[in-house]
Amino acid sequence: MGEDVNDTLPLTDYIPRSALSVAQHDVTRARFPAIDAHNHLGLWLTGEWLQSVNEILAVMDRCNLKGVVNLDGRWGDELEANLDRYDRAYPDRFYTFAQLDWSLLERPDFADRLVRNLEDSLSHGARGLKVWKDLGLRLRDDAGDLLAIDDERLAGVWDVAGSHDVPILIHIADPVAFFEPLDNRNERWEELHAHPDWHFYGPDFPSFETLIDQFEHVIARHPRTRFIGAHVGCYSENLAWVSRMLDTYPNFYVDIGQRISELGRQPYSSRRLFERHPDRILFGTDCFPLDPAWYAPYFRFLETDDEYFNYGADEIPGQGRWYIYGLDLPDDILQRVYSGNAGGLLGL
Repeated sequence: MGEDVNDTLPLTDYIPRSALSVAQHDVTRARFPAIDAHNHLGLWLTGEWLQSVNEILAVMDRCNLKGVVNLDGRWGDELEANLDRYDRAYPDRFYTFAQLDWSLLERPDFADRLVRNLEDSLSHGARGLKVWKDLGLRLRDDAGDLLAIDDERLAGVWDVAGSHDVPILIHIADPVAFFEPLDNRNERWEELHAHPDWHFYGPDFPSFETLIDQFEHVIARHPRTRFIGAHVGCYSENLAWVSRMLDTYPNFYVDIGQRISELGRQPYSSRRLFERHPDRILFGTDCFPLDPAWYAPYFRFLETDDEYFNYGADEIPGQGRWYIYGLDLPDDILQRVYSGNAGGLLGL
């Protein structure tokens, strides 16, 4: 046995290098002009503008992005700041979505107030509505009860978006592993130890199955409202479920933001999903600040048949210790995924 063998090598120090000799392509620009339909350019998640607009535009031009959907509009003055900075200054490059002021849940008449909140944002120029995973997981009504995703008191919000013909990009739950015990069988162990607030296992939270069922109820009850299920419909581990949803509900779409890690480890099922639903899948990354190094794996995944490559820019993949395979999608599907489908939803 060699003297370099270490029987107690920490997992964090284990960074194996593949010995495979396979094709490798460096794809730095989208083959067709693209719209990143899932990104964050505002203050919501970081409290500051992470990049100047000129820096963002430079990355967009370098990567062949003709547009970016900014999900950080919020409402009121913050929405105005985003619209001034992006949409009004560059109306053909940025599309800002509003969010709901969930502090209104403290009021007994929150249902009506949320409707007015959204109507006000749309009247000022918001291009859609972003709903985050705190709905169903953490948000509580005026009585202190957990607010279900399919609570009928929210029906007016979904219907307002439908009547204004704007999409709702909605993130429900999180990866399935985030709802499982954090033990030696959890495939996202490292990620959850780095972000313990992402772990939703236990009696304080609904199960993943409960949340995904509530999500389907909303899609089914509001057929005139177009919903974009973030992160491959919020269930990228089960593409049969995603495909069934797309078959069943014409008002349902999905984006691929932050999920090429899941799609790329099941390339046959993923390619079948794109082939069956080419008009319902949107390109998006959820990678910010904008960086060509984060876009390149997405382009490579969609455009090449490369085998066994890193889905991120870090040496150790951030969402799980596996590599992915490219889909080598045909040009007609690529054009729709890169921009045609998002353009249709945005009225471009």
